[in-house]
Amino acid sequence: MLAFATVIVVFAFVLVESNQDHELTLSVLWYGLGYFAIFGVAHFATRRWAPHADPLILPCTALLNGIGLVMIYRIDLAQAAKAVQNNDTFSAEAPKQVLWTVLALALFLLVLIVVKDHRRLARFGYTAGLAGIVAVALPAVLPSAISEVNGAKVWIKLGPLSIQPGEFAKILLLVFFASFLVAKREVFMSAGRKVFGIELPRARDLGPILIAALGCMGVLAFEKELGAALLFFGIVLVLIYVATERGIWVGFGLVVFAAGCVLAYLLFNHVRQRVANWIDPLATYDQPGGGYQLAQGLFGIATGGVGGTGLGAGRPDMVPEASTDFITAAIGEELGFVGLAAILMIYLILAMRGMRAALAVRDTFGKLLGVGLSFAVVMQIFVVVGGVTKLIPETGITAPFLSKGGSSLLANYILVALLLRISDTARRPTPRPAAPPPRQAPLADAHTVLVGVPGTPPAPSR
Repeated sequence: MLAFATVIVVFAFVLVESNQDHELTLSVLWYGLGYFAIFGVAHFATRRWAPHADPLILPCTALLNGIGLVMIYRIDLAQAAKAVQNNDTFSAEAPKQVLWTVLALALFLLVLIVVKDHRRLARFGYTAGLAGIVAVALPAVLPSAISEVNGAKVWIKLGPLSIQPGEFAKILLLVFFASFLVAKREVFMSAGRKVFGIELPRARDLGPILIAALGCMGVLAFEKELGAALLFFGIVLVLIYVATERGIWVGFGLVVFAAGCVLAYLLFNHVRQRVANWIDPLATYDQPGGGYQLAQGLFGIATGGVGGTGLGAGRPDMVPEASTDFITAAIGEELGFVGLAAILMIYLILAMRGMRAALAVRDTFGKLLGVGLSFAVVMQIFVVVGGVTKLIPETGITAPFLSKGGSSLLANYILVALLLRISDTARRPTPRPAAPPPRQAPLADAHTVLVGVPGTPPAPSR
């Protein structure tokens, strides 16, 4: 499967170069060999430290990462040509993305080696929760000069490097909520009063939901990041529903989140701007922070149509930040509806295999953590594609494995390593019990043997 993914990625590189430069360079060979080498190492390491893990999770991840690398390389070629026309300098992003992929896979291997049993993470649930809250809140309290990019305060910039701690907070908070719900499941199962025949939760048990809602409101207020707020709250609701099997929690959570969104719309200008861009991006097309990016992305997807313009034959460089949160618009333009749907199907297969592992694992913590990790991938790509296609207001989070950025790659490869660990535990065959010792016959049924005195002839037989 990894070899098949390599063939697809190399063929995509060939199409990009032939359509852009009408010739092939050694870059295709180096990217193809490097891609196969690093994922070959990841494959053999997985077979060594998680031999029973699901065989589809890593190839799906590799294919998504490879397609993202192809699109970033394609956008680099377009930006380089534009820089030549304008006599500007240009720094390619594809080599940096390859370096981040190598670092992410090294972290992936480290997690596989260190976390030999996912159940050990439950011991650090509250520590992970505290670290996750700090990671989410830290950019909000830092000066804008080192934490704000494109209007969103979700970064920490240290010289030439920048990191988005919210990507890692996603995994830390998943570990916390999974361990918390395992310990407090009975609290959420207790019903309160009945209203119109519906059993409502008890008021004193609504703490986690309210904390999650307030945390999301804080993200909206201080970090100006709608996508992260929606992602965090959606993951919390799904984990509570899986732990309790009570749909009322989902309904109550959605009501709380809707009320928070209305309040945020009334209080914060950036939320109103996002909603105005969502309703009619052409009306705010020329305004600062308006619908220019969203409209350009929609134009690109419309240009691609069903079959796409072909890799290297479109104009994704006309969409601002096309290699980050709008990379799905570039894919929709050059691969069309068919190509974008295929990418979404790969995400769906990845999430389904993770869900399957979560259902098969025997411990409750592993089930909740596996479901949360799998749903996080689906929820994040829904938020990204929904914002690009104007299904929901535009968000600023990146597509897992596709978009440019080191923080996203590092965090999502940790996520994949944990999924493989859970899958390995779920698929590992049960050890056969040792063979019982031979059963001795009762004394009454045992044969009697006559033992003669040494030196005397045996008695004659009758």
